[in-house]
Amino acid sequence: MSSVSLLLAKLITEAGYPTPISPVTTGDTPYTSAVKFEDLNLSPELLKGLYIQMNFEKPSKIQSISLQMILTPPFKNLIAQAHNGSGKTTCFVLGMLSRVDPKLIAPQALCICPTRELAIQNMEVLLKMGKYTGITSELALPTDNKKDYISVSKRAPVIAQVIIGTPGTINKWIKAKKLGTSQMKILVFDEADHMLAESGFREDSVRAMKEIVKECPNCQVLLFSATFNDKVKDFISNNIKVIFKEEYNELFVKKEELSLESLKQFKVKVPDELSKIIVIKDKIMEIAEKVGQTIIFVRTRRSAEILHEALVKYGYEVTTIQGSLTLEHRDKIVKEFKDGLTQVLISTDLLTRGFDQSKVNLVVNYDLPVNHECDTKPDNEVYLHRIGRAGRFGRKGAVFNLLCGDTDEMIMKKIEHHFNHYVTEVPSWKSDEDFEDALKKAGLM
Repeated sequence: MSSVSLLLAKLITEAGYPTPISPVTTGDTPYTSAVKFEDLNLSPELLKGLYIQMNFEKPSKIQSISLQMILTPPFKNLIAQAHNGSGKTTCFVLGMLSRVDPKLIAPQALCICPTRELAIQNMEVLLKMGKYTGITSELALPTDNKKDYISVSKRAPVIAQVIIGTPGTINKWIKAKKLGTSQMKILVFDEADHMLAESGFREDSVRAMKEIVKECPNCQVLLFSATFNDKVKDFISNNIKVIFKEEYNELFVKKEELSLESLKQFKVKVPDELSKIIVIKDKIMEIAEKVGQTIIFVRTRRSAEILHEALVKYGYEVTTIQGSLTLEHRDKIVKEFKDGLTQVLISTDLLTRGFDQSKVNLVVNYDLPVNHECDTKPDNEVYLHRIGRAGRFGRKGAVFNLLCGDTDEMIMKKIEHHFNHYVTEVPSWKSDEDFEDALKKAGLM
């Protein structure tokens, strides 16, 4: 670690924070940690948004470290990893709002997200935080209407100062010359590991990054996520220097330190698939009424349909979200859950990443997440993101993993080994007392 990094780590410790995060800085830029938001030289309007709209008191650990890196000239690029629920969204939203010149009517900040749900959520944070700034913003999202794709060429040029959206739509706007990037000061990739993974969004993400950095070489690029696996790290190290012409900073957390301390994880062994439904019906649905909102993660759309239909037959009110629903329907389900109108939500991995609902205290892995190419290999990153939907910002939370058969038990052992964390077994899937004891250990009863 450089002398600058050692100084930063020392300052973090002096500010009262432990140092599981390893900051690696380049060059001679002096960084200090922000003990309070006033240390960041923010505008009065932004401070008002943080304290009045967001009800913040002081920066979290990741915020105290990364915000100084983001906001200190010469505004170096940053690759940042931190725990779920640690305040990453505030880091890049505050970074975007801080870099925008309110007097310049042109796109200056862009945030690219893997899902519309995450883009909408990030926009909600930006609107609250930036309420008093007068900064304009716009969502760039796909729609169900095929005519909208044709009308891109006919739409007016984007003049909003901050754009948040998904990679496909943003690339369409750029290609159609409707989203200018010549004034871009800051480019953010939320859930960057997913955006740069081999499958999915890598092509669109890299294309947008290259296009913007080529036209605006001084644009600051921020990559944020809770996880960066080895393949993504290798891709970054092999390719990012071609895009990042200047030196860049890094913030990484060791994988064994990622398991969330405020969450208690449990495994429940059941004899067959039908028993999973019985556990959800007889235990989880009863628990959910006592401890707050619950998200039940399933592996496939079919599993979501089967579980939903079974619970409805038993008379329970649940909502289910998965990718084949219309975008309007997905938005409605998310809004109702966030407004507290529904208590239990069944979801595929559509809501695994970044979905922030502070009232969620319970997560159930109805199916363990596995690698798409090998169903006996766990997807450790997805597991971490799933369980991170509960216990946000240090709140108490519990996770129940339902295991059916030897394969599930083997996958669970691999997850435990990966995070060097033993998951407590609930002695009997039939016992109300065992589930209540688990909730007591989690601090929820």
